[in-house]
Amino acid sequence: MVEIKLTYEGDLHCSAIHTPSGNTLVTDAPLDNNGRGQAFSPTDLVATALASCMATVIGILAKRKEISVEGMAVTVRKLMSEDQPRRISRLELDLNMPLAADHPDRKLLESAARGCPVHHSLHPDIEVEMNWSWR
Repeated sequence: MVEIKLTYEGDLHCSAIHTPSGNTLVTDAPLDNNGRGQAFSPTDLVATALASCMATVIGILAKRKEISVEGMAVTVRKLMSEDQPRRISRLELDLNMPLAADHPDRKLLESAARGCPVHHSLHPDIEVEMNWSWR
């Protein structure tokens, strides 16, 4: 179990402490929802969690198989619903892999990304599009 301590600081700002490490992060409401957009919004963190989870599980598999994936880059775009309730409707990811398109473990690495815990934790109504680019 991991404990995160969050404090609402007012004016739609929060700060959170990851108690095992002491690292902190801050959030702000987005411009389109009464905020100033000065930091990650809570839904930005969901998008970030998906991208970092996919990269991490790819890294775990790559390390186990002794494949170098340093330089892998993931870009994620978050689209919000236009109807109510306000929610994430779509996440689009561009995964740029520093491996050849014909790498023998390509399918395994792609499957690992799709199997990451955050992806499995998302509501099924959230569309997830993964666009792969291999060197």
